Amino acid sequence: MRVLGINAIFHDPAAALVVDGQVVAAAEEERFSRRKHGKRPVPYAAWELPELAAAWCLEAGGLTPGDLDAVAYSFDPSLTRDAASLGLDDPSDHLRRDYARRAPQFLATALPGLDPDQVRFVPHHVAHAASAGLSVTGDSAVLVLDGRGEVASHLAGAYRDGELTVLRTQELPHSLGLLYEDLTRHLGFLHSSDEYKVMALASYGTPRFLGMLRDLVRADGEGGFTVDRIDWAALAKARPADGELTEAHADLAASVQTRLEEVMLDLARWTYDAAGRPATLTMAGGTALNCVANARIAAEGPFDRVWVQPAAGDSGTALGAALAVAGARAEFTTAALGRGWSDAELEAELRRAALPYERPDSIAAEAARVLAGNGIVAWFQGRSEYGPRALGHRSLLAHPGDPDTQRRMNDVKGREQFRPIAPMVRAERFAEIFEGVCPSPYMLFVHRVRPPWRNRIPAVTHVDGTARVQTVHPETEPLVAEMLAEFERHTGLPVVVNTSLNTAGRPMVDTPREAMELFGSAPVDLLAMGPFAVHRGRTFGRVSAGGTA
Repeated sequence: MRVLGINAIFHDPAAALVVDGQVVAAAEEERFSRRKHGKRPVPYAAWELPELAAAWCLEAGGLTPGDLDAVAYSFDPSLTRDAASLGLDDPSDHLRRDYARRAPQFLATALPGLDPDQVRFVPHHVAHAASAGLSVTGDSAVLVLDGRGEVASHLAGAYRDGELTVLRTQELPHSLGLLYEDLTRHLGFLHSSDEYKVMALASYGTPRFLGMLRDLVRADGEGGFTVDRIDWAALAKARPADGELTEAHADLAASVQTRLEEVMLDLARWTYDAAGRPATLTMAGGTALNCVANARIAAEGPFDRVWVQPAAGDSGTALGAALAVAGARAEFTTAALGRGWSDAELEAELRRAALPYERPDSIAAEAARVLAGNGIVAWFQGRSEYGPRALGHRSLLAHPGDPDTQRRMNDVKGREQFRPIAPMVRAERFAEIFEGVCPSPYMLFVHRVRPPWRNRIPAVTHVDGTARVQTVHPETEPLVAEMLAEFERHTGLPVVVNTSLNTAGRPMVDTPREAMELFGSAPVDLLAMGPFAVHRGRTFGRVSAGGTA
């Protein structure tokens, strides 16, 4: 069965192709259109489809629209109600519902040859649940939390023999995702985009508003929760986008973050009992990208294993919808589901750009040498990642032992200086350096940095002594593992800084041309693109601050 999954309704439009139970391709529209998050999450944007991502997925599978057995759209307009009846202040929400009803016609226009009768509507939270529960082997509980779906913001369920049983949903307007979005907006950041900044800011604050929030945001003991109206301005003055971040702002972020963790932990415990106490919890929805909360659920919750969908946000519903319609379980073994280029294609791009390049015996060893000299490396390898995390395919790498690395990397990317940068580590060395969930190949949990290592890897140790770790396994990421081993040989450190290959406000680099453009415009010492090396010093006659040719 050939099923194309589509997410288009709220934000992060994406497409995914499942053929005979195998995930062939999955990608977000932003990687093609170069619009961060693909579009803004407003009702009048609901008609916009991931046309470029969908066309690429079909090309990757060698299919035409007419070859598809179904198109799975991750929203069911038949389940919707008027926004006012849901307690939402969204007078234009009727546009979203109307556009969703017309999705089959929109899709047939975007994908010539598609029969609109092939389109299947999949409830939004069912698509989220399938993206997680059908991506692991065996039975599991599933917990979905986000801003909103058709009429709810949450689903607790269980997968048994590949079938979903819904145990509880929480109807709007109560929403932990919208709560965090409201806080993001109040703190001067872009909602449905910058929530991770609030999570980082929380580490700098004290949760002094927690008592009040426990009265206003609470689990009901029956698998649901209540979120009462919060007067944010009474707690901390609203911050304009370019305004100063104060202690009160950090304290408010810390208070909401802590309360979010507490309520999510309550929901996980309820789901464990209601689902029959399975060993595994799978999670999806944008709130499941909160790696601090995920780590707390893993540490304090009742489950033996917590698995979070790497594309936990709305982009992942494209995959989940496709799996749900296909009735397929497809174990998730890699996030590298996007575009890739052959060595010959990469070399042709370098020649077209007239960039001087070399082909060293080992690009991993060459990158490690530059990193050991405190250089910054743009690492472009294999197929691009599905989801928001750079996992060693479209990454910026740096030395974790220099305390100034965080400032340098945030300057390169144009980011706020309070934001942490993350480490990748050889999996076999993880337990020596970190405490927490392992394996952690998708950077979806925070970990404690063991005290003896905090001064050795200061660049990746956050203000609260944690790090969001990616464990690197040679059987799945042999090239990255080789680079880490070579870096350790030079420095004694089996850890490298890993952040996404982009600059602020732009999607991750996806193509060779975009990689070269970033290399040319940012103080990066080495572009490691496939097996080829492009050195800044040999290209432009200089090196970046602290770097080496």
